[in-house]
Amino acid sequence: MDKRKKAKLAKKGWTVGSAAEFLDLSAEESAYLEMKLALSEKLKESRIRKRLTQEQLADALESSQSRIAKMEAGDRTVSLDLLVKSLLAIGVSKKELGKLIT
Repeated sequence: MDKRKKAKLAKKGWTVGSAAEFLDLSAEESAYLEMKLALSEKLKESRIRKRLTQEQLADALESSQSRIAKMEAGDRTVSLDLLVKSLLAIGVSKKELGKLIT
């Protein structure tokens, strides 16, 4: 958000902050969410780069299209374990995973 917009909102009594502040997340919770979202984005990016539909990826992972959609959206019901396994199955290297996590 640009400085003028922040100043305008502050002048009207609004408080501008981060999502972590709004949700009152600890540093660990915030880091966990950022990591999960990075993995979700990488899964979608990798699927698109390989020109696969969600359904095709689901078939390859023996899953469902709706589960792939939830994984790509960072749904809270999707575990990090499932995201990591799926990324490895689609061809993302351990080195790339390491970079995503850090």
